[in-house]
Amino acid sequence: MRQPQPSSRSCFVCGRDNTLGLQARWTADREAGEVRTELSVGEPWNGYPGVVHGGIVTALLDEAMARTALLHGGFEDLLVTGRISVTFRQPTPTGKPIAVVARLTRRSTSRAQAEAEVRLLDGTVTAQAEALMTRPPPEVAAAWAEERKHWRVDGE
Repeated sequence: MRQPQPSSRSCFVCGRDNTLGLQARWTADREAGEVRTELSVGEPWNGYPGVVHGGIVTALLDEAMARTALLHGGFEDLLVTGRISVTFRQPTPTGKPIAVVARLTRRSTSRAQAEAEVRLLDGTVTAQAEALMTRPPPEVAAAWAEERKHWRVDGE
């Protein structure tokens, strides 16, 4: 069963109040072990006309994989990406619905590995990624404390 995941105020990918961002809304399926969003990336985020910029595709994949660490936890389980590898299979079109899906492949107390895909709604994979994520340094995590009170699902 899919459950909505919380979002922050200002994140470029998920920020509810970031009018310049993508405002992706994520769901989690704990039984399937995956997180997912469906959205359409507008032409302002192109790399070439009609094609989503590769950096934007990478940001979506990165966000998805980071969110897998929340499948069985909460805000305290947020991790940062230490390494990411992206393979672009074909251009991701602007203005067309896409799905971004990620799965947790390994988890320890301080690290996690995940994989993700960007797919067209017909199932065609346009990009794939793998990431190694780790606990942030304490000073970085401490800076998130103020945002925690704003970390919520739309409508809460």
